[in-house]
Amino acid sequence: IDECMMGTHNCGSGLVCMNTEGSFSCNSKPICPAGFKQDTQGNCMDIDECTSLTLPCSSGFTCINTAGSYMCNRKIICSRGYHASPDGSRCVDVNECESGLDRCGDGQLCHNMPGSYRCECLTGYQYDSFRRMCVDVNECWRYSVRLCAQTCENTRGSYECSCTSGFRLSADGKNCEDMNECLTSPCSQECANIYGSYQCYCRKGYYLREDGHTCEDIDECSQSIGHLCTYKCVNTPGSYHCACPEYGYTMSPNGRSCRDIDECTTGTHNCSLAEKCYNIRGGYRCLSLSCPPNYRRVTDTRCERISCPTYMECQNSPLRITYYYLSFQSNIVIPAQIFRIGPAPAYSGDNVIVTITQGNEENYFSTRKLNAYTGAVFLQRQVQDPRDFLITVEMKLWRQGKFTTFQARIYVFITANLL
Repeated sequence: IDECMMGTHNCGSGLVCMNTEGSFSCNSKPICPAGFKQDTQGNCMDIDECTSLTLPCSSGFTCINTAGSYMCNRKIICSRGYHASPDGSRCVDVNECESGLDRCGDGQLCHNMPGSYRCECLTGYQYDSFRRMCVDVNECWRYSVRLCAQTCENTRGSYECSCTSGFRLSADGKNCEDMNECLTSPCSQECANIYGSYQCYCRKGYYLREDGHTCEDIDECSQSIGHLCTYKCVNTPGSYHCACPEYGYTMSPNGRSCRDIDECTTGTHNCSLAEKCYNIRGGYRCLSLSCPPNYRRVTDTRCERISCPTYMECQNSPLRITYYYLSFQSNIVIPAQIFRIGPAPAYSGDNVIVTITQGNEENYFSTRKLNAYTGAVFLQRQVQDPRDFLITVEMKLWRQGKFTTFQARIYVFITANLL
């Protein structure tokens, strides 16, 4: 807080208040000599007698202030174009050009002279005696020599050279040189400078838009003729790549087609030791072979009957149950023969009856007799979505006056038509 400025000090009239950090002090006033007075800070300041006194000098004299006093000088009369110096002791020239007292017109230059001034035409102007004024000279028309390499433009008092698009003015201000527009990156990709202009180009996989500057990505996946990829085409900036289903497939070395991963061979399945891994397109199945009562397992895919107590049971129960695994895509052309069954070896007089006893509730499959000893299973309806079937096909063999039954349990795996 400045106590001295705010008046909250308690210094007497004979003391001067001096502000200090966080307080103030009262100092004695200095004694000023004649012609000086103290300011609010206690400093001695010169008194300007010429302004503080009434008529300090008599008529015909000029008052001039000095340190601690003043002096009176006799006034002098100066002729036109001159005025008295500040101390009034002499006459000095009036600079009409600087003080704005000249009457030089537009396009004229003022030159100061002792007691007067002179008006001259600026460079690029000439005096018109008829109009008594300086008028602009059109240098582009006046001079027969070519002032500019390309375009000359007259200006007030001078001229300027300019260049057409694609060129810039040289350092000499007259000639034009080709401008490399590519330095300003006008193209979104590649730029080639040409004389007076430039050309934009696009990298492979892009095309130049109508604006002539912007490169747009070519969607090879939608614009290509034919199929670039067997499964899925993924467009990328400037190119594309082929993709395979997320699971069950890997990309072939050609980068276009997908190759099924055999999880059973690579060991990437999760089948237990009691199950058998069967590979299908895009996946796998864990299958468990179990033989019904009174049958024994003889191979990984076959069960044989142990005993046959009665003649009728021997006629109706299968002598052998064999498991088969088939895999097809959903786009298979129907009707499609998917399985053949018959005795091996076959003898003259053999005759077979082939029927589907289980798993064909929706009538996707049918049987057909190819000859006396061969039957076939057909897929007769299109399966739209991936689906697993287990159908039981029974073959009754008539040989030498008695029937023998054989059973085929067929797993049919329909996979999606992805490729």
